[in-house]
Amino acid sequence: MINEQRDEPKRVKHTTVLCFARGYPTGAPSGACEDMMPRHVGVQPQPSPTPYTLLTNTRTYQPGTPITVTITGPEYRGLLLEARTGSSTNALGSWQLPPPDTRFLQCSGNPQGAVTHSNTNLKGNATVYSWIPSDSTGPVYFKATVAQQRTVYWVNVRSDTLTRGKTGGLGLATSAGSPKEKSLLLVLMCFLLFQVLG
Repeated sequence: MINEQRDEPKRVKHTTVLCFARGYPTGAPSGACEDMMPRHVGVQPQPSPTPYTLLTNTRTYQPGTPITVTITGPEYRGLLLEARTGSSTNALGSWQLPPPDTRFLQCSGNPQGAVTHSNTNLKGNATVYSWIPSDSTGPVYFKATVAQQRTVYWVNVRSDTLTRGKTGGLGLATSAGSPKEKSLLLVLMCFLLFQVLG
């Protein structure tokens, strides 16, 4: 008869670790789209003036023509960036391919209605966001919440207001640009006219 040796079950200690997320290291939640408030438990926005500025490459917009937006100031880790009009809380237009360390956030039913951080890596002045205007006729501005860290953030960071440019006879947007921009536009129009009559 063979002696069967039964192994005693080994007792393994299991330790359960509970982690409570007090911030959103992979981006703002969709619930922040309207008021743009981070859901950082127990932390209020900074009362001091923001060290950040939202800069655009133009003061006018045309539907379908990309506009670049840059957040200038100290490096930051988190953000929520949208385009708005008037007092509406709806996100306008759509953002193009988000830069590194950022991602789209669905706002106002638009899958590309906002841009938020995808991690807490530092972002800075070299991070450029590209936005495509919709067929809006009213003035548009950009609005952001910018976080240096979980406990240090500013809300209601706003750009200057952009107005819709008028379209000239050749479908080119016209605005009160700099003399250099006007000269370039004139050269382009002459070139096109030469090509047509040529």
